[in-house]
Amino acid sequence: MKQDDVLKLFEETNALLSGHFELRSGLHSNQFFQCALVLQYPRIAGRLCEALVEKMKQELKDLEVDTVIAPAMGGITIGHDVARALGVRFIFVEKESNELKLRRFKIAPGERFVVAEDVVTRGGRVQETIDIVKENGGVVAAIGILVNRSGGKASFEAPLVSLLDIEPVTYDPSDCPLCKAGVPLVHPGSK
Repeated sequence: MKQDDVLKLFEETNALLSGHFELRSGLHSNQFFQCALVLQYPRIAGRLCEALVEKMKQELKDLEVDTVIAPAMGGITIGHDVARALGVRFIFVEKESNELKLRRFKIAPGERFVVAEDVVTRGGRVQETIDIVKENGGVVAAIGILVNRSGGKASFEAPLVSLLDIEPVTYDPSDCPLCKAGVPLVHPGSK
């Protein structure tokens, strides 16, 4: 699946929004990827995740993975479908007091993981998930993301593979022209 095909699916499902948005990273943007709107269609979600796994296998020929882990909430559907496509177990970390925690599952020493997520701008939740895996004795073999909107700025110790690489304009809130123009700010994602 080519990047244009991915972008077209986001547009067709109204998952690519235009306006004035505050991202989880705290930055403001004129675009927002509301992945929940594309993921509400299981066949489309499955196709996207299968394409992501295919790309990971092509780019990371020696990829060996035991489990897929994802940060809740946005990564759960992605992680589940990526794990299904890989034929491995799936677990997730969840928010507790605004931090991610491993609550329901166990990680075995040396267990190899793919971290799956829907969208990355700065990569904070992905890094939290990586830290949790490492703290519990696991190893992160790769990171699989549907939309990497970091422009290459989000980097991790493990290789990152994304289905769509795009760098929408982002603004520091103190210097946001949309704020200055009085465009109402929307908080469409999870915090």
